[in-house]
Amino acid sequence: MAKPHLNDDQRAFFTALDRVVYGNPFSDERAAVIQRLLPGESTAHLMQDREALARLVEPRLRPFADPAALRGLSAEERRLVESGLLYVCYHHHVPPIDALIEHQAAQSASHPVDDIASSVQRELVGRGFSEADTPRYFAFFYQLRRAYRFILRSLAGNCPSMHRLRCALWNNVLTHDMRGFKAGLWNRMEDFSTLLLGDTGTGKGAAAAAIGRSQFIPYLPEKKRFAANFTDGFIAINLSQFPETLIESELFGHKKGAFTGAIDNHDGVLQRCSTHGALFLDEIGEVSIPVQIKLLHVLQDRQFTPVGSREPKRFAGRVIAATNRPLDALRQQGRFREDFYYRLCSDVIHVPTLRERLDESPRELEELVRLLVTRIVGTENAELTARALEAITRDAPRDYRWPGNVRELEQAVRRVLLTGRYARDHGNASDRGTRGADRLAALLEAGQLSAQELLGHYCALLYRRFGSYAAVADRTGLDRRTARKYVVEYDAKARAGAADA
Repeated sequence: MAKPHLNDDQRAFFTALDRVVYGNPFSDERAAVIQRLLPGESTAHLMQDREALARLVEPRLRPFADPAALRGLSAEERRLVESGLLYVCYHHHVPPIDALIEHQAAQSASHPVDDIASSVQRELVGRGFSEADTPRYFAFFYQLRRAYRFILRSLAGNCPSMHRLRCALWNNVLTHDMRGFKAGLWNRMEDFSTLLLGDTGTGKGAAAAAIGRSQFIPYLPEKKRFAANFTDGFIAINLSQFPETLIESELFGHKKGAFTGAIDNHDGVLQRCSTHGALFLDEIGEVSIPVQIKLLHVLQDRQFTPVGSREPKRFAGRVIAATNRPLDALRQQGRFREDFYYRLCSDVIHVPTLRERLDESPRELEELVRLLVTRIVGTENAELTARALEAITRDAPRDYRWPGNVRELEQAVRRVLLTGRYARDHGNASDRGTRGADRLAALLEAGQLSAQELLGHYCALLYRRFGSYAAVADRTGLDRRTARKYVVEYDAKARAGAADA
């Protein structure tokens, strides 16, 4: 008897579908394949109706309703059809998985996880999948939905650079081809560190959170729950907020009596990060060489030792680092170790500035204002969005560069909601910055500045223009603490001079 096989039409359809199932949902390539499978459907409609393809797939699966028919296919053809079965099962369970994610994000009363897991198991086993494999498939479904939701919702905007950013974040979580992820990388992603680069206020923290909250979490059928809650799996620390003497304690923890003031044992962020979580080290460009060496050992050996202890502990999470500093320059200056950099850069993701985004698409401003209003008031509000957008476009110059990026825009929206207009301090600061630049030029021309005064004056000018010590540090090559010291000292002398006058 001839062995059953897929005809040419079936093979072509399931081969294309396989590329959809395991492809990046934010990629143009995947969108093009879906468009070919659903000719006549507009891209906008497909974005709104994401189950349209699943409805097309179901009739194609009817010849394989009996698991015996599936088992009769060759291994390659069976794999193609199984991709379709998984795709349909996933879409059947998107609504309850979404509800589960919402409940966990709100940390509300427990949601019936086992009910969803049992439903997934029944459908897959009924289609011929092994019962032993269903917990992992359920965990994959749960991860896929979290990754899609967090990447889509955390990062508003539809310009090309934001499209590229979403693609990069998805690849970072689930790789560019999920066949490899499913085959063996799903439990090895802690070995892949990530470096986020971008100016202050661009949204590196949101990008890191999207990665950190989308890690694979096993489902434990015997306990009827996941191994961890994704809301506890992401830990962030801004390294520039701590003095040098405390950074090691915050990172590695310390034992009671390790130093003056250590009155109790303290768990650092490395110890608090779970096996299925991620640690976000913001402003990694600020840390000293000794701390870089210790973090390098953590990435190499997955071990660390609390301050004052000799007992090594294991770090099992994933590391995401970010900086707005020019790492190439810091490496050339010997202020950022080459070996540390190469341990961090399994993936390097650039987060675009607001100016870049607006240059690509002026409509990006409208989308961002809508999102920010929604975030501030807790729900979409078309009237408040329209008011905020009108005030910002009226009061901000058309060519305004938005040096504070999305963070600055958020404060602009808040100011409009409070006052009805955007009377920018940045406009005044720009005027003062212009006057400051003129004064600096005059003093230089007259030869009246020492090197120390020159640096202080220049740092203060930059701070008034860009509004953050990070921006000053970025443009001067100083570390953030030194930049802040120069600005504070200059302002104090300026106030003292004004008082004497």
